[in-house]
Amino acid sequence: MRRKTDQSPAPTAPAANAAEIDAFLRRAAAIAPPPTAASGRLVFALDATMSRQPTWDLACSLQGAMFDAAASVGGLAVQLVYFRGLSETRASRWVGDARALGGLMGRIDCRGGRTQIAKVLAHVRREAEARPVAALAYVGDCMEEDVDALCATAGELGLLGVKAFMFHEGADAAAARAFREIARLTGGAYLPFDARAAAELRALLGAVAAYAAGGRRALEAQGGSAAARLLADLR
Repeated sequence: MRRKTDQSPAPTAPAANAAEIDAFLRRAAAIAPPPTAASGRLVFALDATMSRQPTWDLACSLQGAMFDAAASVGGLAVQLVYFRGLSETRASRWVGDARALGGLMGRIDCRGGRTQIAKVLAHVRREAEARPVAALAYVGDCMEEDVDALCATAGELGLLGVKAFMFHEGADAAAARAFREIARLTGGAYLPFDARAAAELRALLGAVAAYAAGGRRALEAQGGSAAARLLADLR
């Protein structure tokens, strides 16, 4: 998702007049939307290549758990990002209603192609540079990119305060190494899961949402094995 940037030069006069100030404020409002009532922001990113079709269907049915968990600690704004095909990467608007994302995900079909994790991380970096993003929850099964480049961007996310929670389906060794390192560099967590264990994935997504909405204190207050699993890895 590309954001429009203001290319006009800054005023050089000692003091801008009222018209110039009004024009600047209008441009700033167009670039950065006003804050929502949500207390945190979470990017929910998914690999929608063909190998992920079974888990995509599972994610569609479970993503509401993130909102349910966040509601108890003050709300959450979530943005859906996915990639598929040869070069398609898309991002939704920020929403605070699970039904909005559920309807969008239900219209997306998986398509063959290589992973585009670098685009996802770069997008999250841009979002975090504009306004704070508490966490990235990424769900994928493989990694077919330059791991050093991914880690460089992950390090930048860590400096911006974004924690990456890397949900890994399957046993791909390259993905495991990359996901672990991305999680480490951001202070997040690497979370392997079995797509057949829907209850476990639901609980983990809810724990990530609680953290994004209310921080470590909210995660500690949530309790349970999923929260304990995240707290063990969080820095």
